[in-house]
Amino acid sequence: MLKKSTAVFMIVAALLCGSLLTLGVTGYVQVVGQAAGEGVAAVLQTNSGLEDKESQKLGTALSLIEDNYYDTVDRNKLIDGAVNGMMEALGDPYSNYMGKETAEKFEESIEGSFSGIGAEVSSDNGKVVVVSPIKGAPAEKAGIQAKDVILSVNGETLEGLELNDAVAKIRGPKGSKATLKVQRTGSAEPLEFVITRDDVKLETVYATMEKDGVGVIEVTQFSMNTAERFKEELNNLEKQGMKGLVIDVRNDPGGVLQRVIEMAEQFVPAGKTIVQVENKDKSREVSTSKGSSKAYPVVVLMNKGSASASEILAGALQQSAGAKLIGEHSFGKGTVQTSFEKELGDGSLLKITIAKWLTPDGTWVHGKGIEPDIAVSQPDYFSVAPINKSATLQYNMNSSDIKSAQTMLDGLGYKPGRKDGYFDAATKDAVKKFQSASKLQATGIIDTKTAEALELALIKVIQDPANDNQRNRGIEEVRKEIQKAASNK
Repeated sequence: MLKKSTAVFMIVAALLCGSLLTLGVTGYVQVVGQAAGEGVAAVLQTNSGLEDKESQKLGTALSLIEDNYYDTVDRNKLIDGAVNGMMEALGDPYSNYMGKETAEKFEESIEGSFSGIGAEVSSDNGKVVVVSPIKGAPAEKAGIQAKDVILSVNGETLEGLELNDAVAKIRGPKGSKATLKVQRTGSAEPLEFVITRDDVKLETVYATMEKDGVGVIEVTQFSMNTAERFKEELNNLEKQGMKGLVIDVRNDPGGVLQRVIEMAEQFVPAGKTIVQVENKDKSREVSTSKGSSKAYPVVVLMNKGSASASEILAGALQQSAGAKLIGEHSFGKGTVQTSFEKELGDGSLLKITIAKWLTPDGTWVHGKGIEPDIAVSQPDYFSVAPINKSATLQYNMNSSDIKSAQTMLDGLGYKPGRKDGYFDAATKDAVKKFQSASKLQATGIIDTKTAEALELALIKVIQDPANDNQRNRGIEEVRKEIQKAASNK
């Protein structure tokens, strides 16, 4: 299937079609859509541009710089800088300017795969923040998480850089390495990730049938063909006799608004609200369902990486279709953007926040997210920090890296007996057992090879659905609802 890419570390953004964007991530994460059909015209505002005094001021500043600056200046850079400065002055991480070269890279990513790290990022008060890693991409495999703050790349700080410039440092060709310093909530010291860039292919819909007729559909982003793919997979599951459905939008950064509406209509009864869009004049456009409800139970899995369009779907299904939300609170991206490229005339692009979206009951989730009906956390090893490979860890030492190693060992079933960072005799014994099982020299010392082996082994455990608490709870809840319905017949 054709895959659409979203903005990512490397940085490729996505789905830039020049219509209404309801994004879930920033800087580069764009999601295209149309608010409730023909609502674009009702939201966009125009004016006459610069007044004479304003035009004179900018023109004078440009002339003074060109005439008096001690070095040669690039006029195009000055103009781009002026436009970018206006966007930054808005203080909105979801509104930004892309020069011609950046805009071209942005649009090149629309069709198919791209090469990079694979994670949606945004700019928040000058910080580069991860919205979510892309499923199966190098960033996810390395352990990058939503809300991580990227401090530096290959030793170069990102502090004070525009998002486009920061992303340019993170992106790179397949096979090249990016060493990221990351600040994570709960970690006193920055974490280091060495990530090998690779091709990132984006299939957006994955479906499986579990026991007892429970279907699971995972949606990794809402691209142009996602609604069609979702409908295909849903029909396939229903033909197999599906009795209940789990929709998984964890780490889904958002996407095309119209596609979300089409998907929600398959569960929301006709006439009920799916989403509301409110413009700067406080007038609201309400998108109501033209579809129908399902006879079987539905639950939605979400976490802190579920943003924008994911939150629209979760809110619509919870408030208008009676679905349960399971997992963690969502990201909290409640604004709508549109992109302008033809208007600038030189290949550059402006992305501007033009409205906010609200759940069916009128709640604005921006900055707050949506709380689940049933809160479920993942095992602690799902979020463990990587081990610093430059240090050797051994008996009688105490560090955060040892704490990470103990958490990994425990998750792998080697039971060090503690996870506080102190390397005691039981930890040494657990390391030896792991080394023996991994065909490494059983020294009881965590060197580079042992640290790498621990992390690779843990990735396999994390990727095993049997260890996914949230997914398992979602399936369990659907089974309960199926049994309840059967007993009431």
